[in-house]
Amino acid sequence: MDVTPAVRVVLRSLLFLLLWTNGDGKESELNYVTCGSLVKLLNTRHNVRLHSHDVKYGSGSGQQSVTGVESADDANSYWQIRGKPNRPCQRGSPIKCGQAIRITHMKTGRNLHTHHFSSPLSNNQEVSAFGENGEGDDQDVWTVQCDETYWGRDEAVRFKHTGTDVFLSVTGEQYGHPIRGQREVHAMGSPNQHNWWRTMEGVFIQPSQEPLRHDEL
Repeated sequence: MDVTPAVRVVLRSLLFLLLWTNGDGKESELNYVTCGSLVKLLNTRHNVRLHSHDVKYGSGSGQQSVTGVESADDANSYWQIRGKPNRPCQRGSPIKCGQAIRITHMKTGRNLHTHHFSSPLSNNQEVSAFGENGEGDDQDVWTVQCDETYWGRDEAVRFKHTGTDVFLSVTGEQYGHPIRGQREVHAMGSPNQHNWWRTMEGVFIQPSQEPLRHDEL
């Protein structure tokens, strides 16, 4: 019996299995938000993107304000997904549901932050951007709440603050001058329709540290 054709069939089968496995792994990586990714976050209820700029609150903490904007192409709406202080996540690794992260504003290097001050318009809990060069304090830490093992790029998730147990939210209140039309971003004590977020435009990092997608950045 000529074994060469049989060996050939086995080799073809193994090659197909290898390619299928690698392809499936790559597809899985493409589906998740990963550590180090630079993203815009859309509030799905109010259709505004999480935004900040070097404008301080005139009340409360006086720290850098965080708002929501309708524009999809504002460069001040990019945020980097990072690990906890003194416990960085591995660059390119998928973010797990329940994982504690920091969300750092790209333009100013300040972290998404909340604390026991009242927000200026709705009297919920104030959300600000705090720190310098990506370093702030333990009030910069949020956990990702989602339903699967990892944070899916097309999945709506909630961000729960680890220090005060509130959720990053928008309820639609609008500012006047000098940030007319921008929405108040604040934190609320209960999960509801106002605190769902999903990733939009951005640069997604895979384990090789190469960008997966580059939209308008």
